[in-house]
Amino acid sequence: MSTEPRVLAGRYRVDELIGHGGMAKVYRGYDLTLGREVAIKILDPDLARDTAFRTRFRLEAQAASRMSHPSIVRVFDAGDSAADASSDDPPYIVMELVKGTLLKDIIAAGPVPLDDTIRYVDGILEALNYSHRAGVVHRDIKPGNVMVTPDGKVKVMDFGIARAVSDSSSTVAETTQIIGTAAYFSPEQAKGEPVDARADLYSTGVVLYELLTGRQPFRGESPVAVAYQHVSETPVPPTELNEDSPGALDPIVLRALAKDPYQRYPDAAHFRSALDAAVAGEAPTRKQLGALTSELYGANPRQAQETARSLRQLSTDTTMARTQSGPPVAWIWAGVALLAVLIASVLFWVVTMRPPEVPQTARVVPDLVDVASDRAQADLAELDLEAKLVLETSSDIAEGNVTRTDPQAGVAVAKGDLVTIYVSTGQETVTVPAIEGMALDAARQALADAGLELGTVIQRNEPEIAGDTVIESSQPADAEVAPGTVVNLVVASGKVTLRNLSGFTIDAATAELEGLKLIASPIDQGECAAGVAPNTVISMSAAPGDVPVGSTVELRFCSTAPAG
Repeated sequence: MSTEPRVLAGRYRVDELIGHGGMAKVYRGYDLTLGREVAIKILDPDLARDTAFRTRFRLEAQAASRMSHPSIVRVFDAGDSAADASSDDPPYIVMELVKGTLLKDIIAAGPVPLDDTIRYVDGILEALNYSHRAGVVHRDIKPGNVMVTPDGKVKVMDFGIARAVSDSSSTVAETTQIIGTAAYFSPEQAKGEPVDARADLYSTGVVLYELLTGRQPFRGESPVAVAYQHVSETPVPPTELNEDSPGALDPIVLRALAKDPYQRYPDAAHFRSALDAAVAGEAPTRKQLGALTSELYGANPRQAQETARSLRQLSTDTTMARTQSGPPVAWIWAGVALLAVLIASVLFWVVTMRPPEVPQTARVVPDLVDVASDRAQADLAELDLEAKLVLETSSDIAEGNVTRTDPQAGVAVAKGDLVTIYVSTGQETVTVPAIEGMALDAARQALADAGLELGTVIQRNEPEIAGDTVIESSQPADAEVAPGTVVNLVVASGKVTLRNLSGFTIDAATAELEGLKLIASPIDQGECAAGVAPNTVISMSAAPGDVPVGSTVELRFCSTAPAG
C-alpha cells in the first residue's frame, strides 16, 4: 500500500533519506514550484523543541541563502512552523542537491594524492574567502561538510547552520554533543570565546593536516580531551607522521594551527597564496622549522601544558589540601605570563585592528542575489543609490529575481551612484523545429541549427513511407526546451517484413506482396508433385524477413495436378 508523499510548505516534496548527522536528517526532495531536484535538511525533533535554537537556525539559514558561489552549496529556502501558525512543518532548510563524495569518505578510503589535497583545500579556502567577505563565518569546517563532485570540484555545506549550533550551546561538551566531533575546533571555540573568520582558517588547517597524514593533529578519549589539546598542545609537523608529505607544507600547517588567532593567516586569500607558493617552494631546514614552532607555540610548550593542566586540576579538585601558606609559585608565574600576553594582545589589537574610517556619504551595496527585482530597486532607493535593470537568462535563479549586481555586494560606493541589477528571465529556451516528414539528414541539420542534439535514431518498417524519413520525434514541434536537449527520432527503415508465403494460393500471396509495396512475380513450374495442391506457392525467391520496399519477389507454384 503506497503512502502519499510528504510535502513541506505546499511546495517541497520529501523523497528518500540520503544522509543524516547529529542535528538533522537530509532527504532528496523536489521543488514542485520551480520543477527542480533539491536536498531538504529537517531538524532533529529534540533540537526543534528549543525555541531559541529554532530562531537562530532559521535566521542563520536565511543569511546563508544570500550567498551564491560555485564552491558553496546554495541554500534556497528555509521554513519553520513557529513563524507560520497555520503550518505544522518541522524546521527545515532547502538546499542545492549536489552529487558527489564527502571529503571524509575520500580520506577514509586511503592516502590522498598531493595534487588532490591541494585542490580540495584550495576549494575550501575559495569558499571561505567569499563567505568571510560577505560577513559569514562557517564555524564548522570539517571533511563531513565538504562535498567533492565527480569532476573534482569542492562544495562546502552547512554555512550558517554551525553558528546556530554553537550559539545555542554553553559548553564544549554540549556543543560537541550536537556537532559530533571536536577534532576541528579552534582553540577559541574550545574555550567558549567569541570567534571570527580565523577560526575557520584553523579548522581548514586541521583538514589539511588530516589530508597530509591521514589523521587529525589531536586525538583523545573524549571531545573535551581533544578540545583541551587544541588549547594547550603543540602539533607534530606532518612530515614526522608521513615522510611522503612535502616539507614545504609543514610551515603552512603550523601557521594555520597557531593557538593565537593573530599568528594565523589574516584571511583565506593569504592562506591560499601561501599554499600555492609552498607547493613550488623548498622545504625549511630543521632549524628553521624549530624556530617557527618556538615562535608560534612557545619555547617550552610542554611546560606551559603541564602548568595549564595543574591549574585545571586545582580548580576542579576540591579534595586537594594546600601545603603552603601563600599562593603556589606556578600560579604566580602563570599569572604574570598571562597578564603579559593580555597586555601585548590588547596593544597589538589597538595598533592593527582599528577599522578604517568610511565617509558618511559612502554606501555599501547590499547582497541582492535571488531577491525580487522590485524589492531590490526599493532597497537601493533606501540607500540613495540609482538602479539600472538588465535582463539575462539563468538556470538557477527564478524569473524576476536578481542574478547579480555590478558593483557586487559589499563594495562601497558613493551616494547617488549607479548599481546595475541583472534580472533573471528564467532558463534560456529554444524552439523545437517541425521535422516529422523530413529526411534524416535534413532533420539532423535542423536540430543542430536550433541548438538541439540528435539522440537515438530508431528505425521502423513502414511500407507507405520512404526510407530515412522522420516518422516521430521525442519532442513535439514548437515546444520550448533548454538548449542542448537531446531529441530522439523514429525514422522509416525503407524495408518491410516479409513472412513465409509457402502454401498460400497464388492470388493470396500476390495480394500480400502488393500490400507490402512489393512486386509479385509468379513463376509456373507446371505439373505439381504428389501431395502439392495446384496454384499454391511452393517457394519464394526472397527469404522471410526484412526486404527493401519495391523489391521483386518470385512466387514459384505449380498449376497442373499430377497425372494418374
